Amino acid sequence: MSEWQRTHTCGEIRPAMIGQTVTLNGWVNTYRAYPDQIFVDLRDRYGITQIVFTKDQGELWNLANSLGREFCVSVTGQVAARIAGKENPKIATGAVELHATQLRILNSCPTPPFEITQFGNELANEDLRMKYRYLDLRRQTLQQTLIMRHKLCKTIRDNLDRQGFLEVETPLLGKSTPEGARDYLVPSRVHIGQWYALPQSPQLYKQLLMVAGYDKYFQIARCLRDEDLRADRQPEFTQLDLEMSFVEMEDIFRVIENLAAEIFDRCLGISLPTPFRRMSYSEAMLRYGSDKPDLRFGMEIIDIGEIAQQSEFKVFQETLAQGGVVRGLCVKGAASVLSNTDLKPGGKLSELVTTFKAKGLAWMKVETDKLTGSIEKFFPATLQQKLREKMGAESGDVLLFVADKEPIVCDALGALRTRLAAQMKLYDPKAPVYNILWVVDFPSFMYDEEEKRWVANHHPFTAPKDEDIPFMLSDPGRVKAKAYDLVMNGYEVGGGSIRIHSREVQNQLFQVLGMDEASAKERFGFLLDALSYGAPPHGGIALGLDRWAMMLAGTTNIRDVIAFPKNQRAQDLMTGAPAAVEERQLRDLGIKFSGQ
Repeated sequence: MSEWQRTHTCGEIRPAMIGQTVTLNGWVNTYRAYPDQIFVDLRDRYGITQIVFTKDQGELWNLANSLGREFCVSVTGQVAARIAGKENPKIATGAVELHATQLRILNSCPTPPFEITQFGNELANEDLRMKYRYLDLRRQTLQQTLIMRHKLCKTIRDNLDRQGFLEVETPLLGKSTPEGARDYLVPSRVHIGQWYALPQSPQLYKQLLMVAGYDKYFQIARCLRDEDLRADRQPEFTQLDLEMSFVEMEDIFRVIENLAAEIFDRCLGISLPTPFRRMSYSEAMLRYGSDKPDLRFGMEIIDIGEIAQQSEFKVFQETLAQGGVVRGLCVKGAASVLSNTDLKPGGKLSELVTTFKAKGLAWMKVETDKLTGSIEKFFPATLQQKLREKMGAESGDVLLFVADKEPIVCDALGALRTRLAAQMKLYDPKAPVYNILWVVDFPSFMYDEEEKRWVANHHPFTAPKDEDIPFMLSDPGRVKAKAYDLVMNGYEVGGGSIRIHSREVQNQLFQVLGMDEASAKERFGFLLDALSYGAPPHGGIALGLDRWAMMLAGTTNIRDVIAFPKNQRAQDLMTGAPAAVEERQLRDLGIKFSGQ
């Protein structure tokens, strides 16, 4: 062991070690120079120790004077108690300090592009931090988050190993089977003009493992999707992929609920009650306008169709006559918070609902003896009273309404509910409250109005409910799927289904999607063949580990829980990816851009 190598970490030093000589390695977190003393807070990922240099130390004093922030150093010295009254109770090493006897500068550092402190809350611009991610990762919050993510993955592996699961890796280079998000494509040098696709998920491979007899499979898998980004989405992400044979939904629920309870216990020390609540897709959409409802607050959506029909407001009457719905929200105490400008056309809330294709937002404010607002004149006093009772309205509340086709109303009011809950502070985003539920009974198919065809609501390998199979070809809209989503605080953190294990049923489903036999064989022939060879009943689920880590860490930005994330434009600002490549590489792949 070299003299400069550490004997302890910067988070280990304690009063029991007073008088001992130790060597610490780390980075200069802060530097405070006084006429007779220099104080350096030395940092590593384990903690901080205060180092003291004194003026009578000659060359050591001069060397200490040359230090700067983020210098990488080795310090040897004697552990001593801090002066009474100068202890720092905020850190584990706050009762002691190290009186330096040796200092070695292992590497100097120019002035960092932004301040890096162990406990700093003021963060630099995100793009700047992404460019120097190796410096950003020195922050304590990110270090703690990645440590927690490690615990998350270890807990998963330990738990599933105890339950008899096997971890099996599946290929990263596969066949493009377009369905859902866009694939990332990789050209083949050996087979010019042909392409691999990076996996959007290991879906097909894990089904093939079930056919092969590996009845309990899991993988912490890397997945890639070329889709539009947002705060909780990345082009490359990690999921827990899990599949089981000879199971029904309840078997999978038990495995995941047991796993989730252990994750919360080991990572956060929180006891999570099980079993989780169940809610049908139709109930979630009706009451919350979302298939991933946030149940940390109330403010449920209320159908006022019967009352609206009796009003004199033609927009409501015409919408109902055309088969649409009229629904609303009662926002408690919002009259003093939401201005008429917020509510009128062009206002923030009105603009929000129009982004979901709603034609507009109607509203009324609740006063002691009447309702006021954009449509109160169309509601006689008797109807106003019915509306108060139906919506549980009291003086000071605001009533908001959207009238349109049901899917549009659900989307618009669901988004409005989420926005207003945050604005009205109906929940504490930093409070350790985790409301988890299963959403079940999804439609198997959704009709795409633009393409005029049925599409799979989840993926095309999801089994329909047994009793709905006879209606697959004749009435796809009534078919329910054996699918389920796991929802936490308004985020989808997992999704899965019982899979189709019959080739006949799989072929029927492909027909509903408009795939003829030849097209289905070209895309999924290997799967169809496998289903013919004694495929067992099977099902599984995928948990989004990045979102789980995000929820456990108490952040709403998925980039906070990934070591080297992309920004919102799918760029790696640190390495410069994506980037141009040499023309020679393109020639080797037989690629030529149009216009060349």
